[in-house]
Amino acid sequence: MSINQFADRCGINSGTLSRIVKGNQPIAMSHLELLTKGMGKGEDHFFSLYVDECFYYSAPTWRRLRPFMIRCAELGRMDCIERMVQILLDNLNNVPTLFEVAEGLFKQGQWQAAALLYENVSASEKYQYSERLAMCQYRLFRIALGDDQSENLRAATLFEPYVPRLDEADQLDALRHLLHVYCSLHQWCEVAKLAQEMLQLASILYEMKDNFNRTNSNDKTPEKPIYFYILYAHLLRSSAYVELGDYKKALDLIPLYTNGNWIREDNEEVQRILAQFQDWGKANTYLYRLLDGQIEVLDDYVEYISIHKGEIFTAIYYIIKSANKYNWNIDQILVRFSDYIPYRIHHSEFGEYNQQIMTDQYARFLAELAAYYLHNKRREGIRFILHSLECSSKINNDDIVINCVDLFEQYRYLASLEEKERYKTKIREVRVENEKKAHNMVSLI
Repeated sequence: MSINQFADRCGINSGTLSRIVKGNQPIAMSHLELLTKGMGKGEDHFFSLYVDECFYYSAPTWRRLRPFMIRCAELGRMDCIERMVQILLDNLNNVPTLFEVAEGLFKQGQWQAAALLYENVSASEKYQYSERLAMCQYRLFRIALGDDQSENLRAATLFEPYVPRLDEADQLDALRHLLHVYCSLHQWCEVAKLAQEMLQLASILYEMKDNFNRTNSNDKTPEKPIYFYILYAHLLRSSAYVELGDYKKALDLIPLYTNGNWIREDNEEVQRILAQFQDWGKANTYLYRLLDGQIEVLDDYVEYISIHKGEIFTAIYYIIKSANKYNWNIDQILVRFSDYIPYRIHHSEFGEYNQQIMTDQYARFLAELAAYYLHNKRREGIRFILHSLECSSKINNDDIVINCVDLFEQYRYLASLEEKERYKTKIREVRVENEKKAHNMVSLI
């Protein structure tokens, strides 16, 4: 095939192709894609060779490397990205650009490739208190979060010391994400501590708001308005007090996130956000009194949630929990909301509830429901124990697993032979998984 014929087939100018073939012009990423397609090969067929082309047969330039890295990320060629990064980091002047590429990949959702770059940039950072190192750790923390609660705790613990090194705008969002993790882990003392830190930082920034907007580096702003973090901090502090059993303190904090008279802005966004917090405040007033054993609010709370569909799953969980604690009969409520017993992801005004919190709460919901039925000698509770055990083992939540084991052993006599076999199989799987975790920990040490 002549140069002209192949040029026509590839869609490349024949003069350009001639210079490439003779080695007089470097191969651009766009040309590589056209050449590969013209030869009938898979898009990444020549990627390994192209790494050599970029570094050893022509002068490396970010005009070629950046689009090549992005395409490698899209096609899952981590091997090529790893090779490029190792070569580039021989010159530490490339660190800032690698960080910029990582940020672009992170925003595009290419988290595996982004994590690879962040890890290498972190290892190459000369100054341990640099903001770029802190940002790399923040991104790696976000990428590491998943269904495994023990891994989430590890990620949060590793990242937390880096929070003060972030830009103030990023600190607020970093604290918010950390708080979500610790809420899902039910580490309420840590939630109370971090919520207080977020409250102090957001309050200072709000008082200095105009100056903050003028001086904040890179024109960074938090994901949400600053007043949101103040309201949210009070909400989480109140939630922490509830979980720690101080219902009076939790109730005292509700006006702090439902009264927005101090907010200087006056627009639709303020009204929308404040309305959502006021709605949460009303629901929480019912809930905290219910958890305190005030059964007289139960009917009002049930009527309230009946017209707030997104709150029903969470509300039913706490109603069952209260019923177990105070020995109430809530059969009619469970029948009324039976459609909400299966797992559902609910949405609030500000988007989907945090996934870790919802997955954890679902496993706890099943355990509480099982306890309610079994305390009343109803064998359908066994089915919910097994389901809760399955869910909690998936997210690696040992507390719920232990609770399920305790419940099953108490009411083993209600289980069928098939259910006993399912239980035995699941316990064996949990034991094997724990042995793997222990082995991995020893290997790390």
